Amino acid sequence: MSKLHLVFGGRVKDPQTLDFDTNTVEVVGIFPDYASAENAWRAAAQRTVDDAEMKYVVVHLHRMLEPPLDLPSA
Repeated sequence: MSKLHLVFGGRVKDPQTLDFDTNTVEVVGIFPDYASAENAWRAAAQRTVDDAEMKYVVVHLHRMLEPPLDLPSA
């Protein structure tokens, strides 16, 4: 399975949290590996480096798509 990564960001209500203002969320893209996602994240974050309320993150989509292996049996 591909190890997809989502990069997105936007304005946060408090720079110490990930509480995004949903009206400002920008999807940078979905990437096939962490290295390319990290490059996109760095570029997006660098554009807004002087704005403490702008934050970008990398989400490991592949972790959300993989079924958990330790489910209790019914």
